Amino acid sequence: MFKLRKEWDLLLTALGFFTRIPIPHNIAFSQENLNRCNRYLPIIGLIVGGIGAGVFYVASFLFPHSVAVLLSMAATILATGAFHEDGFADVCDAFGGGWTKEKILVIMKDSRLGAYGAIGILMLLLVKFQTLNVLSDWQVIAAMITGHMISRSMAAWTMYSLEYVREDETSKSKPIAKALRPRDLTLAISVALIPVFFFQDIFVFLIIGPAFIAKWLLELYFYKWIGGYTGDCLGTIQQVTEVVCYLFLIAYFKLSTVSGAPFEEWIKSF
Repeated sequence: MFKLRKEWDLLLTALGFFTRIPIPHNIAFSQENLNRCNRYLPIIGLIVGGIGAGVFYVASFLFPHSVAVLLSMAATILATGAFHEDGFADVCDAFGGGWTKEKILVIMKDSRLGAYGAIGILMLLLVKFQTLNVLSDWQVIAAMITGHMISRSMAAWTMYSLEYVREDETSKSKPIAKALRPRDLTLAISVALIPVFFFQDIFVFLIIGPAFIAKWLLELYFYKWIGGYTGDCLGTIQQVTEVVCYLFLIAYFKLSTVSGAPFEEWIKSF
């Protein structure tokens, strides 16, 4: 019973840190809980993606498909307080305008939005909207949940594979910057793959490949310039790999349609 209570506290700690969703005030707060709650990032993705999917499902009965997609995106942004989108914009500004590690880290801490950040977040949201908009209703629901869960597992993976580079205590992500233990990372990735079963096609598991490649390339880039990651880098990895998941699903469904047969049968024909 105590162990279940501990895990419940970790989950609610993650929910309180990564979203704007209210949590009970009696949750045990500790530095240890903040360090270990990262294992539940995919569950946070399930909750946020589920909110977006639920809003889309209801809105699709009342509004055109494109409007329902926009409302679902707005719901996920409200649920997280644009936590990851803000990180992505900060990374665009910092790496676009900084040429040294020190300058990049200084720009990333600046709360003001520059040209690189504005253009970057606009393009990201446009791509996210367009990719979701071309999917059918059930595909949007499945894609949102899958994309939010897998993308957060990629961010958790980065905590395992790179070092946190900020030393100051003012960083909003320092409390959760400790590296994940192997078993926590395994749990996070395993949980993130659960919604793939809803597609009823084993080849959808290939989605982990493009998401991992995108994460790996971003990690190489971050390591080259700053020697590790910051909280904003994690937000960038989450946002980019989420979009990559949507792009993969579009390509996957298009190949299935063009082949005139399920993807599994189509690929076996080669």
